[in-house]
Parts: sequence; structure tokens; C-alpha cells
Amino acid sequence: MPIAPVIQEPMSEIVQPIAPRAKGSRVRWLPVPVILGLAGVAVIILRQLPHRSEQDFNLAVAKVLIATLAALVIWLMFFSGMRWRWRLSVFAGMLAVFALGASCFRIRGVSGNLVPILEPRWARRDWAAPVPSAPVHPASSVPGAADYPQFLGPNRNAVLDGPRFGTNWIARPPVLLWRQPVGTAWSGFVVSGAFAITQEQRGDEEMVIAYDLPTGRVLWTHSDRTRYFTDLAGEGPRANPAVAEGAVFTQGATGRLNCLDLSDGHVVWTKDVLTENHVGVPSWGQSSSPLIFNDWVVVSAGGHHDRALIAYRRRDGGVVWTGGSEGGTYSSPLATKLDGVEQILLFGDSLTGHDAASGKVLWHYPWPGGHPHVAMPVRVKDSDVIVSSGYGTGSGRVSVKRDPSGKWTATEIWRSNRLKAKFTNLVVRQGFLYGLDDGIMACLDAETGQFRWKDGRYGHGQVLLVGNLLLVLAESGDLAMLDPSPDGLREICRSRVLQGKTWNPPALAGEFLVVRNDKEAACYRMPLGF
Repeated sequence: MPIAPVIQEPMSEIVQPIAPRAKGSRVRWLPVPVILGLAGVAVIILRQLPHRSEQDFNLAVAKVLIATLAALVIWLMFFSGMRWRWRLSVFAGMLAVFALGASCFRIRGVSGNLVPILEPRWARRDWAAPVPSAPVHPASSVPGAADYPQFLGPNRNAVLDGPRFGTNWIARPPVLLWRQPVGTAWSGFVVSGAFAITQEQRGDEEMVIAYDLPTGRVLWTHSDRTRYFTDLAGEGPRANPAVAEGAVFTQGATGRLNCLDLSDGHVVWTKDVLTENHVGVPSWGQSSSPLIFNDWVVVSAGGHHDRALIAYRRRDGGVVWTGGSEGGTYSSPLATKLDGVEQILLFGDSLTGHDAASGKVLWHYPWPGGHPHVAMPVRVKDSDVIVSSGYGTGSGRVSVKRDPSGKWTATEIWRSNRLKAKFTNLVVRQGFLYGLDDGIMACLDAETGQFRWKDGRYGHGQVLLVGNLLLVLAESGDLAMLDPSPDGLREICRSRVLQGKTWNPPALAGEFLVVRNDKEAACYRMPLGF
């Protein structure tokens, strides 16, 4: 049987050519780990580099994160190799996630190191008990209490002679007398008798509220229809009241200066300090606390043309004098005596000394600018002053003298960047300076500026020297008791007294410690020593 011949077809007709891969169907993933790796390396390098402050580091990291996100978006849209419908879908998904996050959360200010604090948009403020329609009489007397009449205490220096505290908070902890929600503010309390007074923001009303010290009952309120708010600075007033001879003096965040009757809160007189002196509201709000000096109330307006510092008559609000041309300040005026002459110091663009009788500027000491000056000057010896600010600047000591012709000079004794008080006030004990350096407790020799130690993270809180012990109200809401020593950190005990970010200064009236932040206030009876 004949065999049929095998016919071979050309290879081109048997093997079909492979179609080229459609453009965009192969994803180029390699750039993603490269971008993320470079971002991680950048953060590590930033951490190793010397920074002026922790805030500078956080801002630099934020820029890295923004650049990383931008690089990932550019890769997705132009270099990923994805099909266009996938590119657009992923990009739309990213926008949806951001939109969802923005609709669910808002920025409720920042931490002391400029880290944003997020809050659910549905969160509601549960303010204090209903405000009485008529003033409520306070307790006739409060055993164990003493007045704390102004910012940083009777001497305006965050130093008290006593009482003597017990130091075993395990056996005898601070006793909570009351705790309740309050309106937003960075103000602290002042105490006069049974009246504990602070400032709050409740909706569109900026309020002054007096509480009964031992019970927390609302005694009376005063309100002004004004409101200060920014995402960074937060909301509400930030200065402390001052009390003198039956009158309460308050300065709000938008510049409203009130004189109120201590007994019932009725208005004696009021001034719009910023408007009357042609000054805008500072970026972080008007923060300078009123100073009671003789028969006057002295406030910082931050105005040029002799309007930096203003003295009003306490009885009627009439202007006594104005002085200085320093720009806006977040620090508060301090009355003291230097080289035998009564002066009022103001830490504005620079540190200035004003004649207490006339407001005339006697001398000034230049200080690095470009950032808020908040901490109070600290007087040491008869003619020396220590001043400090954050953002990488540090502290310095200046000697203020008057020559035989009457000319004043301010001479720098030392300068150190090892103690940078952002808005914590410094205290001096037995020749050593203590304060929070970018949120960490530090100690310098007040005479020479020599660095002694830095230890213990308390955040950007506040300090109060009581006798031989240092109370630290940490940014976290913890209260710590320290034995201040140039040899190192000695924390004796600690207790949580508030919840959440706490920048507000505490008030100590005898054994009664009154604390607050932008959400709640509390009063504790401190254990006494024997």
C-alpha cells in the first residue's frame, strides 16, 4: 500500500506569534519600596542631625511625609504601568479616604512639640453644671486654704514658701474633692477665699467663671460675645485672672479687659485693649495676664508708638501711662526692683525694663526673634534677670545696672541653649535653675549657666516650687513631685490628676491644688507632711 507523503507546512503557519503585552498591563512595583526606603532613611538621618528643637524635627518629618506621598502619587499616575482605569480608581480611592478622614475627624490643636491632635467631629463638649441664674454664696471659710491671687502665685514667680507636703502618695495620695468638665481655655485658676476663678470658652461666649473652691459649684459667671480659635492654637482665652481688693481683672484672647466685682461678677468697667491701641490679635491669641501694681492694672498690648505696656486705674479703667514700642508678647509683665529702682519688665521682641511710675523704657536686652516669647523673666540677686525661650534658643542671664549719670545698661552674663523654656516658667532654688527643656526637666547653675543635667520627660507642662519640693504638672495630666537637686533628677511620687493635653498652670491655695486643661478641671486636697 503506497504511503502518502507527509506534507510539512511552513513554521510561520504552525507557530502563531505571541502578541505583545498591552501597554500598561505590567505594573512597575520597584519604585514603591525605593520611595518608602528613602523616606525611612531620611527620617533616620533627620533624627541624627542636631536640631534647634523637637518642633523643628517634627516639622522636618512632616515635610518628608508630604514629599513621600507626592512621590507615590506621581509614580501611580505616570510611572506605575497600571492600566489607566486602575490608576484613576486608586487615586480616587485615596481621595475618598482623605475625604472620609476629614469628614470624621478634626484637628484639635497640637501638642507642645507641634504634633496634630485629632478629635472625632461628632465629639460634644459636656460643659459644667448649669450656670445659676443668680450668684450663689460661697463657703464662708475654707480651712487650710490661702490666696493664690494672680498668675504664678502671690509673687508671680511660681514659688511658694509652703505648705509642707507629705511625700508618700501610695499611703496618702492627693484626695479628689471634685472634678467636672469646663469650657475650652488655656487659662489657669486664681483663688481668693472660697472663690476659684478661671476663664473659659463656651460656644461663642468667652466667660469668666467663679467656682466654690471646696465643692466646685458655679458661683457666678460673666460672658462676652467673642471667640478666638485657630487649628494650631486651639480655642478660647489663655491668660490668668488677677484678684485684688474685691475685684477680678481678666484679659481675654481677643483683648477684652474686664474689671468684675468678686462677690457676684458684675461689670465694673471694661476695655477693648487691642482695638483701642490699634493692634491686631496675636497669632496665638492675647495671652498676657494682667498685673496688679499699686492702684493700677498693667497689661501688655503689644502696640508700637508707646503702646507696648499700658497701666489702667483699677477703680475706673482710666489710662495712667503707656510705654514701649515692643511687638506683641505672650509673656506677662513682672513688677520687680532692679538696682534699687522699681520697674516693670516685659519680655516682648526683646526684654525691656520700664520705669514703674511712668512706663518709660529704661533699658532693653535683645533676644532672638522669629518665635513666641512666653516664659516669665526670673529675677536673681539685686540686679540680674534670667530669661528663656524655646524653639532652639535657650536661656540667658543679664545684669542690669545704672551708672552715676543715670544711664542704664543691660550686660549679658551668660547664654546657654541647654534649657529652652517654650512656655514653661523657670524657677531658681539654692542657686540652681530648673525648668523643662523641650519637655525634659533640666538644671543649670544660675550663676554661671553651666549645664548640670537633663532627665525625665514631662512634656510642655508647668512647674511650681513649694518649699523644698518641685511640683510638675506634666503635659500628659500627670502630677509629679520632685526633690530638686543639682546632682540629678529625683522624682519622689507621681499621680494622674487630669486626662488629656495639659498646658494650663496649676494654682495652689494652701493644701488645695486646683488644676485644669481645655476639657476638665479638678480640685485636690494635698497630703501634708508632719
